[in-house]
Amino acid sequence: MISRSLAEILTQRLESVPAVALLGSRQVGKTTLARKLKLKKSCHYLDLERPSDLAKLSDPELYLSKFEDQLVILDEIQCIPEIFPVLRSLIDDRRQKGERNAHFLILGSASTELLQQSSETLAGRISYLELSPLNLLELPETDLTMDTHWFRGGYPDSFLATDDETAMQWCEDFVLSYTERFLPQMGVSATPIQLKRLCSMLAHQQGATLNMSQLANSLGIDGKTVRHYIDLLEGLFLVRRLPAWSRNAGKRLVKAPKVYLRDTGLLHHLARLSNLEAVLGHPLCGHSWEGYCIEQILQRLVKGTEASHYRTQAGAEIDLVLESSDGRRSAIEIKRTLSPKVTPVFRESMRTLKAERGYYIIPSGETYPLADNIVAISLRTFLKLNDTMR
Repeated sequence: MISRSLAEILTQRLESVPAVALLGSRQVGKTTLARKLKLKKSCHYLDLERPSDLAKLSDPELYLSKFEDQLVILDEIQCIPEIFPVLRSLIDDRRQKGERNAHFLILGSASTELLQQSSETLAGRISYLELSPLNLLELPETDLTMDTHWFRGGYPDSFLATDDETAMQWCEDFVLSYTERFLPQMGVSATPIQLKRLCSMLAHQQGATLNMSQLANSLGIDGKTVRHYIDLLEGLFLVRRLPAWSRNAGKRLVKAPKVYLRDTGLLHHLARLSNLEAVLGHPLCGHSWEGYCIEQILQRLVKGTEASHYRTQAGAEIDLVLESSDGRRSAIEIKRTLSPKVTPVFRESMRTLKAERGYYIIPSGETYPLADNIVAISLRTFLKLNDTMR
């Protein structure tokens, strides 16, 4: 089992709050992590997609009351959102008895926005954590590992597959499970073919500014419907929208967000790229590498750090802008080369952003200066920086 960096944080939360929600897309490793935790109390596990476990909760208050001294793990909680008021009542009863540590660990494949009842009903009683696919820092430190991680993505079953063909087959099955079963269960009226086309179109727009009308016209549906579908995909941790930097800079700025498929294994499957060599020779290569690096960075940001992209109507752009809670800004350009060159546009953009530091992220190698406040730095080294990461 690959050690997950979130395990220690999750254990700490379970020792300090009544309920913890561990959210993330399907097959990302939530159940494995939850069942491997080493806690002071025993655990009782329920899979709410299993009919026999779901039937046990026909009277949830009666059933769950039997496990006062255990941590109850409720997997796929979005299957029965009506259980949240019962959890609130049980938590309040146990708090009155002086029990302060966690009583429930909730696992879900939807974001807090899609589980809105929990945020309303369990306000002040629940803490949220997101488990992302495997991060580069959770893996062995070799260039081969990074290349495999980039091509296959971070889902454990794909990354650990015996070969690339098996990994891409897993990605295909994963996409089909969402387009043919999971999304229709959530009330999406589009056909599986339309949903698969939407995902494929998003793959080919990786790293581009989001154009709803173009997507709508290509799919033959209205823009509001496309927006709703993308909202769902984002809420299911499959798509990331990176907002545009929007401070008043005295320039005409592009205000549309950039869109990325969060996992590059799924991206490469949808783009029909069967191995790393195919990726390296494809026009999507640069955008794929950019999305990969951005996802690795955003998974490890300190809480309170804002991330955005910067682009002017004249074409000047910076891939990623990070602004810490104290207002310090960093400008990040992502290049798949070992010898990047600082451009005048990058320097001018840094001045406009009032960025203190500039980084050119490269695949590997030593960190070295490119200018007074600009360095070339490998992705793995950048992820380890204490001033911007956990």
